[in-house]
Amino acid sequence: MGKQQCLALTALVVRDYDEAIDFYVGKLGFELREDTRQSETKRWVVVAPPGGGAGALLLARADGAQQEAVVGRQTGGRVFLFLETDDFQRDFAAYSAAGVRFARPPKVEPYGTVAVFEDLYGNLW
Repeated sequence: MGKQQCLALTALVVRDYDEAIDFYVGKLGFELREDTRQSETKRWVVVAPPGGGAGALLLARADGAQQEAVVGRQTGGRVFLFLETDDFQRDFAAYSAAGVRFARPPKVEPYGTVAVFEDLYGNLW
């Protein structure tokens, strides 16, 4: 029997749990899968696109100056995350109406229509 693995969570360093939840759930329509307090200052917050897929984000609040310095720059300005949709036009219209900033407008490529947007911290999707 072959080995089975999947990438379950991607940690995304955020400035504040609640403002990140507001963006991902409120503007992008993601599901809040878990929000568990672990200590006075730490929470386990998991959000994911609707549809029940395997990929999810662990929203990890920056702890200290070194982590705060990378909020919005975890990949040094490169596109960080790739969101696939069953209806590009629907989601582009919804995100635009919600005030999501697109760094690159939609473009038709041989493999599909693509656009690049920024999250609340400037991470590119």
